Amino acid sequence: MLFDENVKATALPLSLLKNITDDFTNNNEIGNGGFAVVYKGLLENGVVAVKKLANMSVTDERRFLGEVECLMKAKHKNIVRFLGYCSDSQGQWVEYNGKSVMGDVRQRLLCFEYVPNRSLDKYIKGAHTSLEWGKRYQIIKGVCEGLHFLHKKNIVHSDLKPANILLDNDMTPKITDFGISRCFDGKQTHIITKSIIGSRRYLAPEGFYGKISFKSDIFSLGVTIIEILTLNEDYPDVLRVLKCWEHRLEKSQKDQELEQISVCTKVAQSCLEFYPAKRPSAQDIIDILKQKEGNEWPIETGGSSSTVPYESSHVEDKSKSSSSTGPKAYSFAQNKNMPPRRRHRRIC
Repeated sequence: MLFDENVKATALPLSLLKNITDDFTNNNEIGNGGFAVVYKGLLENGVVAVKKLANMSVTDERRFLGEVECLMKAKHKNIVRFLGYCSDSQGQWVEYNGKSVMGDVRQRLLCFEYVPNRSLDKYIKGAHTSLEWGKRYQIIKGVCEGLHFLHKKNIVHSDLKPANILLDNDMTPKITDFGISRCFDGKQTHIITKSIIGSRRYLAPEGFYGKISFKSDIFSLGVTIIEILTLNEDYPDVLRVLKCWEHRLEKSQKDQELEQISVCTKVAQSCLEFYPAKRPSAQDIIDILKQKEGNEWPIETGGSSSTVPYESSHVEDKSKSSSSTGPKAYSFAQNKNMPPRRRHRRIC
């Protein structure tokens, strides 16, 4: 039943999840973070991933409920498939302040499809940077499509980054980890939080002041695309990126792939606009990628969109312009209002 894509995610007994993970043995651990440990679950007809949340405080309970709420809505080929959840509470005698008391032991678990090829960051950083451009381009498109679906469902992911993008056997990207995601109501466009939400390296400028919106995800997408392109955190120059890739492409497809690289670099630049309103939506980006072969780019005109020639697009190469007095697309250079960011070597 867990592998039937037509069956909705459902409540699962703790006994089942204990059984398939060998009681959460370390040998079956496949990942861990600050809030949870992920185990491989072995069934007769396949493998699943079981996420066990740790330290179930009241805050963690809200996090669990929020994650389930988002996951129940998020069914898409580029989002890791949610199979079920477990909310188990049992009374247990424990020692507290020198007395034996009945404590409430909470266990909260989530079950997902097992995605075998690890996360995207393992393929674009360190020693594993040989991923060919064609695969990278398909990954960029898949992530954009997955994010667009989330935004259509009024879900803000809040922690989009390569480490939260899993790859299956066909290298199809699947967005995962909805632990700090938010489901907005139909009219809601943003929220203000008291604390910083997300990974600082991928956080939009307004996120450092507690503002979360769909455009915050777009900024994180821009950083992710840059990493896929170059691994360089600085604001990328299109010509530099093209030069970086030119010697790595097959001659038979070089022109087409250089065009794709140029388009993706410009898209990433537009995602890094300092002002959220100037960033494209996920739908805008998908339209750009689809229209690249015709050299026509969508441009917003109020509530609708039209197309203009490539050179005058709203995602033109802003790195060549130095006359503007307002903030350009956000640069990873030092910013007195933002914490310093780590630098990585480039892939070329």
